[in-house]
Amino acid sequence: MTQKVRWDLRGVIVPLVTPFNEDLSVDFAGLAELVEYCIEELECDGLVPCGTTGESPTLSHVEHDEVIRAVIRQTKNRVPVIASSGSNSTREAVEMTRSAAEAGADATLQVGPYYNKPSQDGLFNHFAAIAAASSLPIIIYNIPGRTCRNIEPGTIARLWRELPTVVGLKDCSNDLSQTMEIYRATDPDTFKIYCGEDLMTFGLLCHGSAGAIAAVAHVIGREVKAMCEAVWGGRLEEARNLHYRTMDLVEALFCEPNPTPVKQALQWLGLPAGSVRPPLERLTPAGQETLRSAMQAGGWLA
Repeated sequence: MTQKVRWDLRGVIVPLVTPFNEDLSVDFAGLAELVEYCIEELECDGLVPCGTTGESPTLSHVEHDEVIRAVIRQTKNRVPVIASSGSNSTREAVEMTRSAAEAGADATLQVGPYYNKPSQDGLFNHFAAIAAASSLPIIIYNIPGRTCRNIEPGTIARLWRELPTVVGLKDCSNDLSQTMEIYRATDPDTFKIYCGEDLMTFGLLCHGSAGAIAAVAHVIGREVKAMCEAVWGGRLEEARNLHYRTMDLVEALFCEPNPTPVKQALQWLGLPAGSVRPPLERLTPAGQETLRSAMQAGGWLA
């Protein structure tokens, strides 16, 4: 076991949407406003720019770098910034991670390579190359529903054991039995697991997660944070009630591909978001009805 880099972040981390102007250019003024909202109003514990919710697949490399730098500047060290700098190209991930480190990111989020379908050894070597290129802490992002390749528990445990900067996991496997295997194979003092499947947040908290990297936190960040604190404080009934109170809205915020519903909700709340970039499309009328009903029923929208 190597000497681990220290990483103690717990709580609610917002994977920021990337606001766009009418012409679909990046709305940097809106991005700054959104950072302030997340930190000052939602009291989030961290921010992730340029992840799935930030529409990273449709950002150019220049935009990707500019968005990360803009978030770091606006945050002013109030909360950690975890730059999403992964890629299905190892070389590209290394380059983007070096750029994020130079910009002042506190850590990086590294998605499993998508489309290529590497072996488990290929996955390990991909992350090892990124770890060798930067001293920043790394949070592995396992989202097999999008990448078509699961990062298996044994591989995650090996990454934790052998790479000092691998300090955590964003778990979007939607497989609680797999997550329990990872808990058993790692140490929560040196490896933090964050829920990335927003409906699973309560369940993973009960199994010891360090919090959530939650797209829904744009809308219900306070409730997700209260759920975390209730579980950690031993108030399970309170946490369970929060889970069921927010469940319909969480489902509605994923009624169409992320981040389309989240951006629509932010617009209704008077916050900067703009539309999504193609090939994603605006929320359909049926989706709008589903989302509006859930927000109104829970008191999040008049």
